[in-house]
Amino acid sequence: MRAFALGAILLANLAAAADDPAHDPRIFVPLDVFKLEWADHPQLSPDGKRVVYERMRFDVMKDRKRSSLWLADTAGRGQRALTSDSADQRGAKWSPDGKRIAWIGASEGKAQIHVLWLDSGASSAITHLTEGPGNLAWSPDGRWIAFTQHVPAQDPPLAKVPPAPKGAEWAEPAKLIDRLTYRIDGGGYIDPGYAHVFIVAADGGAARQVTTGKHDFSGPIAWARDGRSVYVSANLNDDWEYQPLESELYRVDVDSGALTRLTERKGPDRNPVVSPDGRSLAYVGFDDKGHPYQAAHLYVLDLASGKSSALTADTDINVAEPVWDGDGALYFTYDERGTTRIGRVGAKGGKVETVADDVGGTEIGRPYTSGSISGAAGRVAYTRDALGHPADVGIVARGGKPISLTDLSSNLLDHKMLGQVEEIDAKSSADGRGIQAWIVRPPHFDPKKSYPLLLEIHGGPFAAYGPHFAPETQLYAAQGYVVVYANPRGSTSYGTEFANLIENAYPGQDYDDLISVVDAVIARGSIDTGNLFVTGGSGGGVLTAWIVGHTDRFRAAVVAKPVINWYSFVLTSDFYALFTKYWFPGVPWENAEHYLKRSPIAYVGNVKTPTMLITGDADHRTPSSEAEQFYQALKLRHIDTAMLRIPGASHEINTRPSNMLDQVLYTIGWFEKHRANAQQK
Repeated sequence: MRAFALGAILLANLAAAADDPAHDPRIFVPLDVFKLEWADHPQLSPDGKRVVYERMRFDVMKDRKRSSLWLADTAGRGQRALTSDSADQRGAKWSPDGKRIAWIGASEGKAQIHVLWLDSGASSAITHLTEGPGNLAWSPDGRWIAFTQHVPAQDPPLAKVPPAPKGAEWAEPAKLIDRLTYRIDGGGYIDPGYAHVFIVAADGGAARQVTTGKHDFSGPIAWARDGRSVYVSANLNDDWEYQPLESELYRVDVDSGALTRLTERKGPDRNPVVSPDGRSLAYVGFDDKGHPYQAAHLYVLDLASGKSSALTADTDINVAEPVWDGDGALYFTYDERGTTRIGRVGAKGGKVETVADDVGGTEIGRPYTSGSISGAAGRVAYTRDALGHPADVGIVARGGKPISLTDLSSNLLDHKMLGQVEEIDAKSSADGRGIQAWIVRPPHFDPKKSYPLLLEIHGGPFAAYGPHFAPETQLYAAQGYVVVYANPRGSTSYGTEFANLIENAYPGQDYDDLISVVDAVIARGSIDTGNLFVTGGSGGGVLTAWIVGHTDRFRAAVVAKPVINWYSFVLTSDFYALFTKYWFPGVPWENAEHYLKRSPIAYVGNVKTPTMLITGDADHRTPSSEAEQFYQALKLRHIDTAMLRIPGASHEINTRPSNMLDQVLYTIGWFEKHRANAQQK
């Protein structure tokens, strides 16, 4: 049964909930998800007067996310479409003179590089590639565009299988796997090959490969100011596959492909950005100490001397997306207490200034931190978040007041009675630490009544929720639930020490944090304590499974895309080299007791709570075998259980909006099945 059919049943059956929201057109309902629009990846023109951005929506007929490119005037005088959304358009980059825009879009069924000439409005695909391009970068003179592209491996075959006779119906050819990383969530099994740097003329022609070898070269790409070389990140060590975080910065001569190593340390160096005068290279990275969470700092490399200086080493923030200001300072993003902010620091260091604190709104699902920025001419364009809306395009200058250049979903959401969001702080029963959390109340909330409580737990575990618009929490609230979500220990945006409290101790006292949040919400009143429910996905699925193995106070639980057995997980997940190295004291066969102690499967004998499992059939991050273990164990124990398998879904279930609705509506259905028939007070 599709989610839409189940949604209709649920909306009919829940007519008694909270003043009958199912028949109130002001209430946010599942199909409203397809009416949302939001902005992503805004790119400022070199003169700072225009912004090109990706305008996003969900296609209700194709059940896919769609993106088109739009142009907005930073003076707020209007905007216009640059492309249609018949096929996804992404990765827009301005030419240095601001007269052209390059982007990646489909052409004849393949992703190609396109260029738009703004003076005439004409556009054309300038490549005819067989593999998809990425990380576009214009040369300083505007004559060339550098990009990365997958190059298939040319390894000799291990076996020569005779060809099938003409007209014969043989099985699909066997696939030999010998790489450490051979599949990836959302991409399936990887065709053997490597990511390399290419260059193509900006007016079209043959693309030329610049880098070679059996290594990956990663973007973004930065051009040297003389146009003779580019800067990229790569790990060229012989055992690079076993070093999942390691990388250095390299200068690549665009004519010869000759490489010059610019950094050298244990740890990643990435995201190079050339200063306006061409003398310095900003980048982010950290010294790898082997911890599961390690904050990236902002560095500047003097290209003449080869010496680097850390600009944010005396802070405990994780830096991303550095961009140069016109006066030699740097803007960047960082998370703090569940919000994403724009920071600014001088090229020689100093105090970090906060330029804006409302970046986000691009995670259309759950209330994760998110967002992106670009800068030019002393200004920053960014995805501007609002509690009642997904992202719009914002613009801000140092010391100025942010303004929004778009208003994409207000015509829908300003006429909806959304669940109101309130921030609270709870004290953990484990050690008294403050735990930040948020409550989302039903649209017709009456404090004199009692409502079921739904604890929704974020994944990661190194991630953060915040005060952001989220369709999933709004849909739960619209069905009469008081939704609570929190950032327990292990969450990011509270500093390195807080995140690494779960090192070799996950799950553990994060359980105490979450239960303390539930108790704090109950203490505020209006909660039916006989109807407490819990759900979470990925890392939140781990914690949900852990919770039902340690308490029976919840009436029902939904465990989405979980890890149930750490031993089996690290040997079946796509990033097993990362997890075994950074998340555990060693490989599982040498640390079996530790792996079992932290596995929810070890406590399945305690479970009394009716528990449903949700898994995507194409999940390579937490494979379906994890959910199946808990399901089968609960069946053997005669615990009420069910398993929802979503065909074709990867770990990112909400990539297709109907799959997001599957997860939300089946979760509501499971909770309603087990909800006590207590009268509201």
